[in-house]
Amino acid sequence: MPRESKKEQRKRALRLVKTLFRTHPDAHCELHHRGPYQLLVATILSAQCTDKVVNTVTHELFRRFPSPARLAAADPQELEQLLRPTGFFRQKAKTLLASCDSIATEHGGQVPKTMEELTRLPGVGRKTANVVLGNAFGTPGIVVDTHVGRLARRMALSKQTDPVRVEQDLMDLVPEKDWTQFSHAMIFHGRRVCGARNPQCELCSLYTDCPFPHGSGPKTLKRSSTRSSRRRRS
Repeated sequence: MPRESKKEQRKRALRLVKTLFRTHPDAHCELHHRGPYQLLVATILSAQCTDKVVNTVTHELFRRFPSPARLAAADPQELEQLLRPTGFFRQKAKTLLASCDSIATEHGGQVPKTMEELTRLPGVGRKTANVVLGNAFGTPGIVVDTHVGRLARRMALSKQTDPVRVEQDLMDLVPEKDWTQFSHAMIFHGRRVCGARNPQCELCSLYTDCPFPHGSGPKTLKRSSTRSSRRRRS
């Protein structure tokens, strides 16, 4: 891709945002939740785990522990067994117990509403905080998970591998009002089109503004074209 100025990059980023929103108008947080507490817990559990599994686990988890105070008082072994399907269940149990204890004792049982307070909770980083801020409190935030990080680099919106630096790069390119929905659309696109191993460049609505196909993408396109030609000849 020819070297582009920051101004050109911002213009291209805006086009990508608009196309993403048209492509995934239904993009949303796929973690089932009612309120900030449930969303915080579900997001912590989603590390190295699919949303589908998390949603199955939290259905029973929230029935037994409907508030931070109740979860903070849970028996650790009982909690571990509930969380086992999500993987890393012992560490996740410790994190939830500590975070909910902090919420119950230091924040009056209410999930805090600022980045500074959220990231002071045990086990809560900027990604989790931005999920809660954007979806529970309406405060714009860019969520850099594995999908968003991968797509940001493929789209040449960031060269960074550190999620915080990727977030900073994207915040500089994407209008603040769009940060939360942009995150949803990027995650939807990463799951449905731009996979880690098999990106479907030939089907991608972002093709003209994404430099990635001009690297490894044409091979996919060429193979698809070759198969089509063979079918026509036969």
